[in-house]
Amino acid sequence: MSFINDISDYIRSGESDSQDLGLEIEHFIINDEGKQMEFHEISSLIDLVGRRLGAEIIYMDGYPVGYYTGEYSTSLEPACQFEISIDPYSDLDTIKSIYNEFREIWNPIFRDRGYHFETKGNLPLVELGEITPDDIPLSPKKRYKYMDEYFKRSGSYGKYMMRASASAQVSIDYKSEEDMVRKLNVLQKISPILMILMENKSEEFSTLPGVEDKPHLFRIQEWDDLDPDRTGFVPHSFDLDFGYDKMADVVYHTPLILLTDNGETINVGHQSAEELVANKIIYEDELGESRKKSLIEHFMSMGFFHFRVKKYIEVRVADSVPIDKALGYVALLKGIAYSEENLELLEDVLSSVASISDIQAAVEEIERDGLDAVIYDGKTAEEWADYIVSLASETLSDKDREYLNNVRTIWSYSEQAS
Repeated sequence: MSFINDISDYIRSGESDSQDLGLEIEHFIINDEGKQMEFHEISSLIDLVGRRLGAEIIYMDGYPVGYYTGEYSTSLEPACQFEISIDPYSDLDTIKSIYNEFREIWNPIFRDRGYHFETKGNLPLVELGEITPDDIPLSPKKRYKYMDEYFKRSGSYGKYMMRASASAQVSIDYKSEEDMVRKLNVLQKISPILMILMENKSEEFSTLPGVEDKPHLFRIQEWDDLDPDRTGFVPHSFDLDFGYDKMADVVYHTPLILLTDNGETINVGHQSAEELVANKIIYEDELGESRKKSLIEHFMSMGFFHFRVKKYIEVRVADSVPIDKALGYVALLKGIAYSEENLELLEDVLSSVASISDIQAAVEEIERDGLDAVIYDGKTAEEWADYIVSLASETLSDKDREYLNNVRTIWSYSEQAS
């Protein structure tokens, strides 16, 4: 069996009748001046706290960079963005409880050192132009060194993405190949609306340098101009024959930048998994199941599309937001993705949205005009937002509907909590 078939089988193995949701939130850890905690200080704290909790410590290049408790894991992103990844649960109260326990551990630790959590789509000092990404050091991981070098050649905003962006991500189950394709494409079609609903900036009309006509979706603009080989919407996902095999083909042919294998990280530049096999850097015949699985997961991690298909669908379009807003977002996705009625309805209502270019056109309108942007079928993004929130509300339980109310909240930029 070829490696590409193994990737397809890996995706197929995610089929589940569960209706769980995983939540990840990246945070900036900053002091009162807005500057981030440095890597060695936060790494040592991760080691200390992880050992105190009896958790599994996660290392990279010899440094403690996270821990896993059995309910959630933590990790350090390129410039010390501190992420919590909560295991999938169907109950939103459970997700909230786990997150709150995490914050109860860490809030006093950071406070004693003069730091606090900040949830924003971009580091405020960078968004507001008070510093540039060049003023922010990267974590001393080979992975990030190689990525940084690569993105200097591939697009305009690699430094912004790596050093100054933070997101909230949600994972969603699929029960079959058909279900995966339907969920992925419905969610991709509504993603421009999700992006603006979950926009979280420090200043309403701040813009990236050189794009003063686009005051919205600051973080999305960074990603879209990062590297066309691995960003944007999932390639071929609107082809009639899209499924596990075509998704595996995308993974197998995405340039990898780096290879992490057997505990070592090397720079492989523009080579894809296919090329690493052809060039005898990876020997398929010598791979055990555990190592093969690790490689497949690494290949998938190097595609930075707005959605990833792993053993679940990973929705990656939201800015980092406080937990109440994040739970509202989880509730919204639950009410859409786990309702056959809503999926079928949205397929019908959005049938005129037939390609990735149609969706990208909506994103670009929203980048200019925000909720006032006229997108699909002559309706504004705000009208579409009201519509999809209403759809979700009709299918959720009373308890989950309470969480959904937080998505409707119009926040003042000066009053958003961390």
